[in-house]
Amino acid sequence: IVSRGRDEDVVEGIVLMRRGENPSRVLDALRGTVDQLNTNELPKGVVLAAFYDRTELVNSTLKTVFRNLTEGAVLVIGVLFVFLMSLRASLIVASIIPLSLLASFLYLHLRGMSANLLSMGAVDFGIIVDGAVILVEHLFHRVDAAGHPETLKSRILHSAQEVARPTLFSLLIIIAAYIPIFSLQRVEGRIFAPMAHTVVSALLGALLFSFTLVPVLVWLALRRTTKPLPDSPILRWLRKAYDPTLRLALANPGPVLGLAACAMAAAIIVLPNLGSEFLPELNEGSLYVTFSLPGNMSLSEGRRLIPAIRERLLRTPEVQDVLSQLGRPEDGTDPTLPNNLEFFLKLRPLHEWRQGAYSPYDLVPEMEKGLQEIPGLEYNFSQPIRDNVNENIAGQFGQIALKIYGDDLNQLQQMAEKAADTIDQVPGASDVGIVKAGETPQLSVRLDRAALARYDLDLEDVQDYLETAMAGHTATDIFEGEKRFDVTVRMPQVTREDAGAIRNLMVPLKNGALIPVSAIAEVGMATGRAAITRENGKRYVGVRMNVRNRDMGSFVAEAQQKVAAAMPLPDGYSVLWGGEFENQQRAMARLQLVIPAALLLTFILLFSQFQSLFDSLLIMVNVPLALLGGVAGLALVGMPLSVAAAVGFIALLGQAVLNGVLMVSAIRTEEAHGRDLYSAVWFGARDRLRAVLMTGLLAALGLLPAALSHEIGSETQRPIAVVVVAGTISAAALALV
Repeated sequence: IVSRGRDEDVVEGIVLMRRGENPSRVLDALRGTVDQLNTNELPKGVVLAAFYDRTELVNSTLKTVFRNLTEGAVLVIGVLFVFLMSLRASLIVASIIPLSLLASFLYLHLRGMSANLLSMGAVDFGIIVDGAVILVEHLFHRVDAAGHPETLKSRILHSAQEVARPTLFSLLIIIAAYIPIFSLQRVEGRIFAPMAHTVVSALLGALLFSFTLVPVLVWLALRRTTKPLPDSPILRWLRKAYDPTLRLALANPGPVLGLAACAMAAAIIVLPNLGSEFLPELNEGSLYVTFSLPGNMSLSEGRRLIPAIRERLLRTPEVQDVLSQLGRPEDGTDPTLPNNLEFFLKLRPLHEWRQGAYSPYDLVPEMEKGLQEIPGLEYNFSQPIRDNVNENIAGQFGQIALKIYGDDLNQLQQMAEKAADTIDQVPGASDVGIVKAGETPQLSVRLDRAALARYDLDLEDVQDYLETAMAGHTATDIFEGEKRFDVTVRMPQVTREDAGAIRNLMVPLKNGALIPVSAIAEVGMATGRAAITRENGKRYVGVRMNVRNRDMGSFVAEAQQKVAAAMPLPDGYSVLWGGEFENQQRAMARLQLVIPAALLLTFILLFSQFQSLFDSLLIMVNVPLALLGGVAGLALVGMPLSVAAAVGFIALLGQAVLNGVLMVSAIRTEEAHGRDLYSAVWFGARDRLRAVLMTGLLAALGLLPAALSHEIGSETQRPIAVVVVAGTISAAALALV
């Protein structure tokens, strides 16, 4: 039974998109087909009107993504000009941005992937142009433009060769850092793998153009000028501040190492206290509310509840329209019970909301207050896409699922009720309920085997006879044009629901005589489980719950502890915690395996570059130190550690190694020119100040708009952006001292 708004009788249709299709193309074609049906096909007065159109969400998220990308690109170009003080040099580096995107789009097109929130959400132009920045900075400050163009070409070639190898290995290391993301599976893999594909293809494109196009553009820019590039006033000020800092650090290596160790210890202490979650929830701009009505409530009785619930939901001014669905499809494609009631709340655009409300869940407390006026309601607040994802993950509604396995249904029900009461007392628990709970009236027919034997009746024949009378059997079929319909024979509904009528139903004997059903069976009304759920061959009863105003990891840990204490498990019974928590545990376990492999690959690349175990280990020390900033950033903004934040730490790995490569390669170059170790460190660090600051600031500012954004679609980007922004700043600062 479907209603929309205050119209109590509507017909609903749902269009599903095939896996792998492009949403924009499918939705455009669908809207065209709907317009054609409304114009030419449907009878007068009948209209197809869309209630939920994913185009709105797709357009909103793409708008957020491309605005963040544009703002990030502008900040990157601004930093380039401030540090290089040359419009030509800035434009040469900036030219890599569209060219790398071109390479990425070509790759996505060949793979059949689209540019969307998942693939473009965390692209950092600052990291993509790192190779071009190193080359341009070195070439513009090493090449004397005076002299013959041929001499200029040879000097450009020589200067490019000085930084080509470390630049190449640095970009390869950044690419290698994204390998763990490709190994993610299931939900997290589908979310973050497109981003890894986009970033890696863009980095490969940037690598190609940096080593081919950039030297040519530098030659064209320098062939008609003899003036060296001026130092940036900001860089001069930074050098003045950096020189005494570096001198102090070199004179006191013990305290510097001690401070670094203390900072590392502080991060280790803070990290477990951040809390944890699977993924930040995307603001879909809609709410999906599911109600579990009493199991013995009929559809007609449940229909009377819909106006009362709808009126209370519409009290919230941010709700624009309401669609309700009661029951389940007749074709059995949905495992929900007839007592299932679902409300789809279409919300107004975010800018029309009241001040202080930024997420659909900010509206939930007000709605719950109204729903509590109706006794006996069990409900679960979610969003359309998330609701489907959670149901596919755990097989039931709710962010977290507790499943209790066993044999005795009554004992399972009692244990589930005790677990639900215990979980409801845990801070952060909301929408706690037992899935498919309760009993429903049933018409019971118990056949008497002794009576069947006396009348020479077969059990199977009697069961088929009763099934035909109660449920019906197909007798024949009829055709209307090309359409075929089954003709089913069964008793009238009034008779099927009357135990007395069933008792008086006459059963034929083999000799042609008739006897009533009451002669061979006990017929009466009884109660039974509304549903019996099984998984892996075992019965179970599920408890669903959501988490609000608390991180998921600490909530589940406390809930597990309290449930285990309050509900000892008998022999043969077990519990399983699933849903998003299960996904988080699986994803983190996967990352624990592949991240060390990525670190090993990074170390191998470093050793190939420097041919020194000491230098390679020295650079790898930057990795944990760089993570300090990411941890501090999450703590500062109050974000828990999630798979998205872990992806940010993976992206940060390459940036941290890049800083170490720049510093160590400069120091070794100074040593090769005959300087002692102290002088080599001094001059090498001062020489790389500009490059390290530029690459760090570019990487940080490239994702700064995403870190600050609160628009629809920014939720999945923000943890990655916060980690990268804070981590690159700390990585640059620690690498310089």
